[in-house]
Amino acid sequence: MIERLEFMLALARERHFGRAAQFCNVSQQTLSAGVKQLEERLGVMLVERGSRFQGFTPEGERVLEWARRIVGDTRAMRQEVASLRRGLTGMLRLAAIPTATPVVALLTTPFRARHPDVSFSVQSTTSSEIGRLIADREIDAGVTYLENEPLGRVTTVPLYRERYKLLTAIDGAYGARDAVSWEDVRRLLLCLLTPDMQNRRIIDAQLSPDGRPTSPLLESNSMIVLLSHVRTAKWASVMPAVLADSFRLGERVRAVPIVEPDVSHVVGLVVPEREPMTPLCAALLIETRASAPSIADTIASL
Repeated sequence: MIERLEFMLALARERHFGRAAQFCNVSQQTLSAGVKQLEERLGVMLVERGSRFQGFTPEGERVLEWARRIVGDTRAMRQEVASLRRGLTGMLRLAAIPTATPVVALLTTPFRARHPDVSFSVQSTTSSEIGRLIADREIDAGVTYLENEPLGRVTTVPLYRERYKLLTAIDGAYGARDAVSWEDVRRLLLCLLTPDMQNRRIIDAQLSPDGRPTSPLLESNSMIVLLSHVRTAKWASVMPAVLADSFRLGERVRAVPIVEPDVSHVVGLVVPEREPMTPLCAALLIETRASAPSIADTIASL
C-alpha cells in the first residue's frame, strides 16, 4: 500500500506517468498498475485517464492528502527507528529562497559537526514553492520569508532581518555615496529578479509605491546572472545585504546601503508542524535555535 501511495505522490509531483515512474525507479507499466490496484482497493477512480495525464478526480485529490500524511509518517517512523539503532542518519532535504542561500551554510555546517552521518540536499526556489514542497512532504525544512505571504502549518525560527543594498559601479551615479535612499534608486535602470520571486515584490513595493509595475532593463531568476551583469560596472541592481556581501564584487563595484526608509523583512527556518516530528527536523530545530542569535548578529553587522 505504501508503495502505491508513493506512486500517487510521484504522479502529483511530475504530472506525467513516464517521469513519475522514472522518479520512483520503476517502469511506467509498474507505476500504472500500482495506481490501478489502489483504485480497485479503494473502489474509486483516482486519476483522470486519457492519452496523457489529465489530473486527479476529486476522490484522487482527497487520497493525495492522506498519502502525504501516511507516507510522511512512514518515513518519519523509519528514520526514528534507524536513529535509535545507529544515531542520526539519512538525508536532510532543505530549500531556500535565492537571496538566503549564503545563510544555509551557517545551518548545515554546525549540524554536520554534531551529526556527521547526515547528508544534505539543498535547492534554491521561490517562497511559494517552498510552501508547496513542505505541504507535500518533499522537503524537511525551508529558509524563507516569515512575513507577507501565508506559510501554512509550520514551526518557525527567525534568523535575521533582510536589509538591502544598491550594487553599482564605483564611478556610477551613486558609487561614491555612503548610503542612498529608495527615491535615489528609483532613478536608476536596474537588473532585478523575476516577479515570481518575493524579493522582487518587496523591491517593487519600494520602487513603485503607487503599485505601477517596474520596468528593469533585465530580469532573471538567477542571482548569478544579475551579479555577472553588475560586475561589468555597466549595470546596477538591488540585493539583500547578506547576498551582496557574500560575493566578490571586484574593485569597480560597490554595495551601498539603502536607507530612507529602512526596509527590512524577517527570514527564518520553517519546518512542518507535525507530531511526532521527524528526528532530523527535531535536531535541526534544536541546532537552529541555538545558532540563531549568532546568525542574526553576524548578518546585522554587514
